[in-house]
Amino acid sequence: MKEFWGYHSEWNLGSPGGWDYQRITQIIGKAVWKRVNQIRPTGIDLDFDHPLLYPIDGFVQMLLAGHRRLSGSNPGLMAVIAEEETLEDVTENINLAKRLDAIEGIRSALMAPHELEMKEGRACYRGIPVSIAFVDFNTDILLNLHRKHNLAPLLQLVSEGRVVNPRGTEPINVKSMFEVLTSEGNDRFSRASVERTPWTRRFLPGKTIGPAGEQIHDLIEWTRKNWHDLVLKPERGYSGFGVRVGCVNPDADEAVGLALEKGQYIVQEKIPLHLWAEECVSYDPQAGVELTRYQTDFRCLFGRDGLFGFLVRYGGVPTNVGSGGGVQPLALLRSNLTTAEAAKRINDALMSVDPDELCGVLEMQQQMALDQRFTYLLGPIRIALRPRLIVEPHLAQLRRYTKAVWNDCLLLEKMYLEGALNEMIDIEDEELTISRSQPWGGAAAIFASDGLFSFGAHPETP
Repeated sequence: MKEFWGYHSEWNLGSPGGWDYQRITQIIGKAVWKRVNQIRPTGIDLDFDHPLLYPIDGFVQMLLAGHRRLSGSNPGLMAVIAEEETLEDVTENINLAKRLDAIEGIRSALMAPHELEMKEGRACYRGIPVSIAFVDFNTDILLNLHRKHNLAPLLQLVSEGRVVNPRGTEPINVKSMFEVLTSEGNDRFSRASVERTPWTRRFLPGKTIGPAGEQIHDLIEWTRKNWHDLVLKPERGYSGFGVRVGCVNPDADEAVGLALEKGQYIVQEKIPLHLWAEECVSYDPQAGVELTRYQTDFRCLFGRDGLFGFLVRYGGVPTNVGSGGGVQPLALLRSNLTTAEAAKRINDALMSVDPDELCGVLEMQQQMALDQRFTYLLGPIRIALRPRLIVEPHLAQLRRYTKAVWNDCLLLEKMYLEGALNEMIDIEDEELTISRSQPWGGAAAIFASDGLFSFGAHPETP
């Protein structure tokens, strides 16, 4: 069979999320699938329970191993640290602290960074020394909060190597690194990474080489003229904020003007929308049951010891949950069908369900989501009715792909430490000082690669 199609749009090496949202999505998706088949049997065998569909499990084991490496059998607290305003709203952080705290002999808590304190030379929370901390924000946010609150205890945890992800990943955790992978000399990187990296350049005036190897004399004006096929995004943005996509945001002058005003943007080759889209059944009170084309996103979560699992998102452009996108269950197709055939059969079955019965299924889905507190900063998270489908060989391919990305990140860090990437990194000195106090060097971490991938069920026409 063919490998999956498509490209990664960005990597997140700082503090990627989504590792628990897929677990909740799988629980709800499996229940919805069972109910749909009671109403309209599909005859399709789907597996919602494969370990790689629950990335939280591997993430917890990584944190637990880090705790034991640093503290042995000594008591200590595994801290989940997030910005104060998110403590009551980001469900996966709440769930992570509860899950860690339920492990025998382990204590854990969710906290804001300024709740840490120093006691007898150790960073503590309510008098208990912190053994390891997952910090749910990047180093630029840490620095801003430090200026406000004096986060000396957290900075000590960084310097002691107790923070996950290590702050040393930050200098290469910028989207401009894709310029390195799409420029001359990229043969030192793995073919699996290079072939899935869209052409990318820092959005600066001057000459460069274009996606087809052509000479570009002025990147700014070239971007205006070729806007339909391009994307502009902040080098260090998140949740889709500030992203502009050609044809989705057709005003080239607005997009270019925004990027120039804000600064520190990249311009990137646009991945054909139909290649990372799928058709799913939706319900609207006015339009009724209809087949809708959605954009999809396939986040791979992985670490030093391999692949943890995935987060599947869907919606518009961008698909980020923070920008109003939703999530989609993921299932391994066990029947002897292609993913395209199975997706069509499932869609046909859903389209044939009586609208009132389908409303009942959606009400069940929504109630389960409420029971799980399945919310993000914008409120309840949307959930697709049909699962995204992959087959077993895709898992082997994704393992090889994510291993290649991990190794290429190690090479990027080596290049950075040797000074070869100095012109690519525009980070203030205080933040770099924090990053240098906890070098990465392949230490335990959870990385994300956001893939605009197809596993065979994308529409045939743009």
